[in-house]
Amino acid sequence: MLRQIKPRNARSKRALDKKVPKAVENPKTALFLRGTTCSQVVQDALTDLYSLRQPLAKKFTKKNAIHPFEDPASLEFFSEKNDTSLIVFGSSSKKRPHTLTLARTFSSKILDMLELHLDPESYRRIAQFKGRKFAVGLRPMLLFSGTAFESPVANEYTMAKNMLIDLFKGDTSSDKIDVEGLQYIVSVAADEPVGDAVKPAIHLRVYLISTKRSGQRLPRVEVEEMGPRMDFRVGRMQQPDETVWKEALKTVKADEKVKKNVTTDTMGDKIGRIHLGRQDLSELQTRKMKGLKRSRDLEDEEMGDAPAAEDDTPKRSKK
Repeated sequence: MLRQIKPRNARSKRALDKKVPKAVENPKTALFLRGTTCSQVVQDALTDLYSLRQPLAKKFTKKNAIHPFEDPASLEFFSEKNDTSLIVFGSSSKKRPHTLTLARTFSSKILDMLELHLDPESYRRIAQFKGRKFAVGLRPMLLFSGTAFESPVANEYTMAKNMLIDLFKGDTSSDKIDVEGLQYIVSVAADEPVGDAVKPAIHLRVYLISTKRSGQRLPRVEVEEMGPRMDFRVGRMQQPDETVWKEALKTVKADEKVKKNVTTDTMGDKIGRIHLGRQDLSELQTRKMKGLKRSRDLEDEEMGDAPAAEDDTPKRSKK
């Protein structure tokens, strides 16, 4: 079970309220950092992935003595301090050369991790592809192909698919997408498994989408590779704890009650309409004036009745 933190003051209570589950979660920010030993290939790969993730990304350039699978405390510290739930860590060693470690955190603790080994021979940077690039901040289309990603049992490839979707999906707070903003596609393909000894490789490609006239109603769509080009081999993995995973997937039920007679105008002001019954104007409170007193009205009525009574008496004749 997760540790429950009780706020001590109003400031800490507001900070905890921002972290509670929401119907529409805030977009995740990714942190890119390197270890003490990091090859140039891994540094270039971190830079390319950082450019694809912008503006929801932060990048550290200094060396950090971190070993994610042995002691993830430093990653948890950086994640909590920078408010980032996605971490991409680059390192290189003799035993595990050209390694990218993808990690996710929940409640400032490591949720799961996956190790990907980059092939330096087939790697191509974005700068090596000549041509136009997509605008920053756009959401891509994602394509996953390969039977390895469709496994009913959780394994390295299902985790890789889940993490790559989190890494590239961007801001999903809006459910509406402009067609003009669909400018590139991220394709992730896995080789068909041959045997248990050799794990299928993962191929990451990014293509730019361009539409041209076709003489018909629908345009002709063409794709052009814009980079980066990466090939991975799956390494170590750390699966999430079952109870923590259920807690991380918990969502808040949206309030479906519609507030009646409450609208918002074009200026963003909230307008409410109140329905009242028929009012008795005789009991309406008015300004207190001497001329409007009830006793004065009664005196006027009595004075009006007095002359009528005198007219009824017979007149006496003069002598």
